[in-house]
Amino acid sequence: MLKRIDVRHLSLGMYLHEFCGSWIEHPFWRTRFLLEDAQDLARIRETQIREVWIDTDKGLDLPESATPAAATAPTAAKTPVHGDDAQPAPPPTPSPAPLPAAAEPATLHEELHRAAAICAHAKEAVISMFAEARMGQAIDLAGAQDLVNDISDSVRRHPHALLSLARVKTADEYTYMHSVAVSALMVALTRQIGLDEDGCRMAGLAGLLHDLGKAQIPLEILNKPGRLTDEEFAIVRCHPAIGHAMLQGNGVPPPVLDACLHHHEKIDGTGYPDRLAQDDIGTLARMTAICDVYDAVTSHRPYKRGWDPAEALRRMAEWTRGHLDSRLFQAFVKSLGIYPVGSLLRLSSGRLAVVTRQSDESLTTPHVRVFFSTRSGMRIPPYELDLSAPDCRERIAGREDPERWQFPDLDRLWADTPHPP
Repeated sequence: MLKRIDVRHLSLGMYLHEFCGSWIEHPFWRTRFLLEDAQDLARIRETQIREVWIDTDKGLDLPESATPAAATAPTAAKTPVHGDDAQPAPPPTPSPAPLPAAAEPATLHEELHRAAAICAHAKEAVISMFAEARMGQAIDLAGAQDLVNDISDSVRRHPHALLSLARVKTADEYTYMHSVAVSALMVALTRQIGLDEDGCRMAGLAGLLHDLGKAQIPLEILNKPGRLTDEEFAIVRCHPAIGHAMLQGNGVPPPVLDACLHHHEKIDGTGYPDRLAQDDIGTLARMTAICDVYDAVTSHRPYKRGWDPAEALRRMAEWTRGHLDSRLFQAFVKSLGIYPVGSLLRLSSGRLAVVTRQSDESLTTPHVRVFFSTRSGMRIPPYELDLSAPDCRERIAGREDPERWQFPDLDRLWADTPHPP
């Protein structure tokens, strides 16, 4: 028998069948399991979840003195579970909420100008936030949420404008713009998996705050142009715990706190700080890990140049075998496209092109800007090409390594707009 109860009546020995609320509001990947760990019980009560369904056929029932929160239902009325180790079902996809006026769809060209302004403002806001954190001041959560709202609205209007601009950053501004980029990537990922607007903004907040602990890491280590020593890396590894401690008591939602603390955990248990594995890693933390890694490896750093976006996705796909969540990574790829904006491609004609936007038809046929002929070895007047058009004879022959070609204006070729300072 299924019973809906208040979390205050939840006790060890009960079988948790379902959380009453959004899947983003709790730190568990599984939603059906026998509650045996007191820490799990405490984590549930710390979340925004107020009610849950329990299955009295698989675990303890309510004591006679307590009453269910709302209703009971026969077990057969719910989806059967084939054992406790069964793969969790994909999160439900709610009906999309209507777009607010501030987030009406826009063309890439239109949104790039607004996204550039958002990036410039966001960089200054994050610099101030890190400076305040460095001095021990409380975080302005309302201001951070306002910034996330701007990022979310931009991603709503056009999903690739802000994502692409945020990736283009200098090595010395990496720490600050990285937070903005991860926030935008998180919003795009949550929209891909069908979360509502509240879920999107919570994810965006996790992306914006996930590295706040680096405010307490010495700048000479953060900005070191060479490889870190073991001692220096040990200091950097403290930033999740530092950030988590700094955000405690600021009204930050528990899933966001969990993501800040555990975004460097790995599925195989080799991450840090707690060496969590598999279902012990919260969903929002798994999402943050993917977005964090992608922006890190595609960004230019003092000691290395960033990878091409398409190459980054190819390599990250190999890491899903032990480090990253494979199902969420698949959704992440769909949110960006197999060839993300900014990817350098070789076409079947031998010409080179840069991806300018994704196609509505297929992940493998984006819109590109053709600008170079490998046969003549010369630049050609740039022109736009929709690889998904029925009459288009060009096909993608493969990815190209930007390092090989050293085009100084590659980051500008996909957008006719100035990049943020």
